[in-house]
Amino acid sequence: MDMTRLHSIVLRNTISKGCVFLTNYELLADEAYSMGLTVKEKPLHGSDGLIKGRRIAIRQDIPTLTQKADVLAEELGHHYTTVGNILDQANIDARKQERKARLWAYDKRIGLSGFIQGFRQHCHSRYELAECLGVTEEFLQEALECYREKYGCMVELDGYIILFEPRLAVIEKF
Repeated sequence: MDMTRLHSIVLRNTISKGCVFLTNYELLADEAYSMGLTVKEKPLHGSDGLIKGRRIAIRQDIPTLTQKADVLAEELGHHYTTVGNILDQANIDARKQERKARLWAYDKRIGLSGFIQGFRQHCHSRYELAECLGVTEEFLQEALECYREKYGCMVELDGYIILFEPRLAVIEKF
């Protein structure tokens, strides 16, 4: 679906019905649209998403909106953080830019505050945390690994300690 078309449908529904709740995918598509980007679902092969210039393509047969939101967040991360063609992941600079875009996506979709939110919502498993945050378990796992690389075993935020090893835990400081 052409996200430009979706944006105009959402605006019409908002005006006619007074209130529309958007999925995370739609919210990200709306952010892209507001930045002058076009998002379209296409029959991609070999990749879930691509960005070229001001156009983002998302593989149309991705089965869930949650997975599409994860992919779109990463493509937006490329828009905000990368320069040039980074498809050749044998190139170290391309790998660095890929990591930077993924970190942007993890911060956008989860962030350290997401772990605190999960703690406050009494999430007890990765599945529950992923559901609470509206991301896939795979995306959550990749984010955890990235944050572990960036922050080490633990990090403090807003009166909480977030432990990444030996397993994810959030402790409220008193």
